[in-house]
Amino acid sequence: MKKRLHFFSVLVLTFFLSKSFSQTFQVGHVSTSFTDPSRSNRSITAEIYYPANTAGNNVPIASGQFPVVVFGHGFIMVWSCYNNIWTDVVPYGYIMVFPTTETTISPSHLDFGKDIAFLVGAMKAQGLNSSSTFYGAVTNKSAVMGHSMGGGSAFLSVQFDSSITALASLAAANTTPSAITAAKNIAIPSIVFSGGNDCVAPSAQNQKPMYDSLISTCKTFVSITGGSHCQFANSNTNCSFGEATCTPSPTITPTVQQGIVNQLLVPWLNYYLKNDCNSGTQFQSLITASSGITSQQNCTLSCATGVGNIVEDKLSAQIMPNPFNSETTVTIQNTNGKIQNSKLILYDVYGREVINLPISSSTIKLERGNLPSGIYFYKIMGDNISGVSGKIIVE
Repeated sequence: MKKRLHFFSVLVLTFFLSKSFSQTFQVGHVSTSFTDPSRSNRSITAEIYYPANTAGNNVPIASGQFPVVVFGHGFIMVWSCYNNIWTDVVPYGYIMVFPTTETTISPSHLDFGKDIAFLVGAMKAQGLNSSSTFYGAVTNKSAVMGHSMGGGSAFLSVQFDSSITALASLAAANTTPSAITAAKNIAIPSIVFSGGNDCVAPSAQNQKPMYDSLISTCKTFVSITGGSHCQFANSNTNCSFGEATCTPSPTITPTVQQGIVNQLLVPWLNYYLKNDCNSGTQFQSLITASSGITSQQNCTLSCATGVGNIVEDKLSAQIMPNPFNSETTVTIQNTNGKIQNSKLILYDVYGREVINLPISSSTIKLERGNLPSGIYFYKIMGDNISGVSGKIIVE
């Protein structure tokens, strides 16, 4: 279904959002790097912003567990251009990770997509690492996101981590390999934002074909009337220079454009990453009453059809022996007595997924196979199930 809405004021959205999704947290920040052993020990540098009780660098993370959102930057743009994104999203209880790789004039879109996917797993492993700032603070829900080149690379990233929950993109540009082609295999919930006056990566050749190609049973397309390519981010010389060479120009301000994104993005993330069905209802109200957008959906987010109104089951697990040499037995219990659509995922200390084992019964054998000796982190999860995690040692 398609809806065309007339621009009257972004203040209506701001009012609704401020009433429903009050900001709770300050923003903490840490600069770090990870190593991906599967790609010749590739170094992946990143800037991480997270919920905190006191704003600042290297401050403790706030109490609680938070979903991870990994955000890819645009072509020859730096992560700091997106402070409008993290200052809007993190206070609502999200960990946002910005890879700072592939900033050259000839970036590898594929490597950038792999970096985005890798950081999803790396942050989940950090949540299981007792020496990490993020120990015990990372949920099993995650989203990949990005702007321009980073948006297209976010599409590419989904194929490299099956645990990614959702996809969001801002003015995504088609990549090499093609993000449009990659979308044909993406079934997770997705939201695609475009600027109606984007002359750098026009919607007709970029975001709209990506949206149309998605096989997700719940996807949303939002075109911001008069919005431009660069105004999804804060002022950046490189992006602005490219945009100055083409037409049409934006007819709205960056504040209005970014406000519309935030007002729709936060409840959408809450719905899928926090199981908050009321946020889904709010999202539908906003997208119906919103000013300055044209939207298309193949679904409706609501408590009646949504993810958040389901009471989660809870898992517990016993692993014996642990440490183990050749194999160990994993015994799983669920509060409702059922084990279905569940899986055990094993990560190495770098956050790399090394085992993804479907679970069909309450007792399974975990074989060492070719795993080298060392410490691993496991997570057992399933549909609408509160997962369990811990540490496994292979002797």
